[in-house]
Amino acid sequence: MAQSVKLSDDVMALVRRESELQSRSVAGQITHWLRIGRAIEKSGNFDQSRITSVLSGEMETTALTDEEKDVWLDSFTAKMAQPGPEEEAFFKNRRQLGLGVGLDASGNLVRADAPSKA
Repeated sequence: MAQSVKLSDDVMALVRRESELQSRSVAGQITHWLRIGRAIEKSGNFDQSRITSVLSGEMETTALTDEEKDVWLDSFTAKMAQPGPEEEAFFKNRRQLGLGVGLDASGNLVRADAPSKA
């Protein structure tokens, strides 16, 4: 039975580009990459538990194989893109105070208006 999966626009752009280059359908390209990823994980040169240990700070990245480093970097980048509870609270407070809350694409400070007291 077919299933729907949401993938980010940047991932889909990669899939579409590669599927055209390899003369595969989009679904065929995703399936191909899935099989390769699964084979790498089972190859003995790849250990997900080691990647998890590095992500949690229990190991250094220098202990990873090149294949593991590639997966670690993707996971690390995704993790860093998501704010933690402390960051959420920090920026919520700044928004309430009408202070800067970040930078726009041009590097300019973005400010939030302090809520009016009614």
